[in-house]
Amino acid sequence: AGQRSLMAVCMCQAVLPAHAGPRGELGAGPLLRWMDAAACLAAEKHAGVSCVTASMDDIQFEEAARVGQIIAIRTKVNRAFKTSMEVGIKVTVQDVLTNAEKIVSVAYATYVAKPVGAGQVELKPVQLLSAEDHLEHSLAIERRRIRLGYVQVFQKLMQESNKEGDFCTQHTCEEEDGVSTEHTHVQSIELVLPPHANHHGNTFGGQIMAWMQTVASISASRLCRSHPILKSVNMFKFWGPSFVGDRLIFNAIVNNTFHNSVEVGVRVEAYNCEEWIKDQPRHINSAFLIFNAVNDKGQLLTFPRVKP
Repeated sequence: AGQRSLMAVCMCQAVLPAHAGPRGELGAGPLLRWMDAAACLAAEKHAGVSCVTASMDDIQFEEAARVGQIIAIRTKVNRAFKTSMEVGIKVTVQDVLTNAEKIVSVAYATYVAKPVGAGQVELKPVQLLSAEDHLEHSLAIERRRIRLGYVQVFQKLMQESNKEGDFCTQHTCEEEDGVSTEHTHVQSIELVLPPHANHHGNTFGGQIMAWMQTVASISASRLCRSHPILKSVNMFKFWGPSFVGDRLIFNAIVNNTFHNSVEVGVRVEAYNCEEWIKDQPRHINSAFLIFNAVNDKGQLLTFPRVKP
């Protein structure tokens, strides 16, 4: 048990009204902030140095937590690579009246150890103490391979679409009766203030995720005319840091709809004062968020088709 504590962290949070959305359920924004903070603590506990979020992917939301309930966020380093590590995140909710526990969310995050001075950080291997530890350790290398493969496939598709020219006409613009995706475009601007920074002086990754979720939710709501529910996040990638004083521009747009769900893409660009004047943005984040929506009876709503 003493060895396990070196790589595991457990945080508990009470869901208060300030954390809830319009349906009285825990908002995805606060939850993403808590998940990132807990995972970072586990990463730094293992590394012994400061760590920053590189990506958080395969985020699945299974159950909603409501006001008055207690959530537990358990994080554990599954595998350490040379300078990065995978941290598993599991969020559960406990009903204080029935004591029943359900899974709220599961995710895997990658953290990078920050070098101290000119020296390089060589992460020590994770101590495997149980059969579950051994399984997650083995799966981590496969998840890393798939994660890198996603990026390569995505880049290849983008290159091919640029070469083919009018890619839209060839593939998807037959949806002439669909809603124009331009109707779903949402842009917001945030000024990074000291409370938004982490203990490294960079913008807190969980805060950026929360802002991205907000703008994506607004984009999805323009199709469903209801309050969208975040179900999963794919390819939450941090391409670069931002700092206190930066202006962050969030652009969200619906990419496509799939009957009862919708995918929203979000791109984040950062500017310092000089870059702001010269219009020289830094691309720092991207993600794809999947939402669905329900009516007053809890039935899934159908999203209209869209026209790119």
